[in-house]
Amino acid sequence: MKDTLFRIASVLLSLLLALMSLRYVTHAWLLAFVYSFQIHFALVAVAGCLVLLLLKRHWYAYLLLTIAVMLLGHGVMMSREFAATTASAETRPLFKLMSFNIEHENFANAGRIADFIIASNADVVNVLEAAPLRPHIARLAATYPYHIGCGAETNECDTLVLSKRPFADKKVSSLGKLWRNRLTRSAIDFDGTKINFLVAHLAKPYFDDFQTDELFDLRSVANAIDGPLVLTGDFNSAIVDPRIQRFMRRTGFHTAFPEPASWPIKTGRFGISIDHVLARPPLRLQSVKRIEDNMGSNHFGLMAEFTIDR
Repeated sequence: MKDTLFRIASVLLSLLLALMSLRYVTHAWLLAFVYSFQIHFALVAVAGCLVLLLLKRHWYAYLLLTIAVMLLGHGVMMSREFAATTASAETRPLFKLMSFNIEHENFANAGRIADFIIASNADVVNVLEAAPLRPHIARLAATYPYHIGCGAETNECDTLVLSKRPFADKKVSSLGKLWRNRLTRSAIDFDGTKINFLVAHLAKPYFDDFQTDELFDLRSVANAIDGPLVLTGDFNSAIVDPRIQRFMRRTGFHTAFPEPASWPIKTGRFGISIDHVLARPPLRLQSVKRIEDNMGSNHFGLMAEFTIDR
C-alpha cells in the first residue's frame, strides 16, 4: 500500500514541479496562473515531498524535494529583486496615494467606498472597474475636484483618477488590442515637484498573449516619460510572473517588499499581489499597506506613501 501511494504521489508532484519549471524553458501563457503562484505551489511541493519521505526513503523523493526547495528559493529571490530601500519612517511623505479595484458590479457598496475615499486623506486616488462610483462623482468632487475617467477625457469608467490638485497633464489611451482606454497618464505638481502617474489595467495573463502586448505598450509609454513616475493598477499577475519580471527590468521600477496580498480575498494575507504600486527613482516608496476591508470587491485596495530623493 505504501509503495502504491508513493508512486501516485511521486507522479503528481513530478507533474506539478514540471509545470512550474517550464517558465525556465519556454513561454506558455496557459501556465501564467502557476507562475504567479510559484512560491505557494513550491511550498505545497515541499510539504508533499516530506510526506513522500515518510512513506519511503527513496532517492527520487530527495530529488523532488531538492527541486521544490530550489523553486521556492528562487520564487522568494524574484519577489525581492525589485525591492528598493524604503524611505525613513521619520521622513515626511510628499504625497499619499490610494489604488483600488472595486469590482465593476459592486454597486451595493459604492456609497461606502465613496465615503472611505473621502475620509482616506489620500492626495490621489486610482479606482479600477470604477463604474459603481459614477453616481457619486459629484459628491467626491467636493474633496477631489479634479478627475479623469467616468466622463472626463473618456466616458468609459474602467479607470477613475481622483486628485485634490489640478492636473498639469492628462491623457487616456489604450494598451494592446483587447480593451480600450485602460491606461491613464497624468502629472501633478506637488510643492514645485512634478510627479507623473500611470494607471494600468492589464488583461488576464491566460488570455492568449494579450497581456504581453499590453506590457510592451506600457513599457514604451513609461520609458518615454522623464522624471519621477508612479505606476499603479491591476496587473492580474504577481511580480514573479516572467513577463512582469521582464517589464520591471526594462523600466527601472521598484516595489515594496513584501507586497501586500490583494487577491484572492478569501486567502487573506496568504494570497498574492496582482495589484501593484511601483515607483521609479528619484521617487521612493515609503510604505505600501493593504486596505483590510475589501468593501465587497474581489480585490483588496492599497494605500501608499511616497517621498523623493532631492
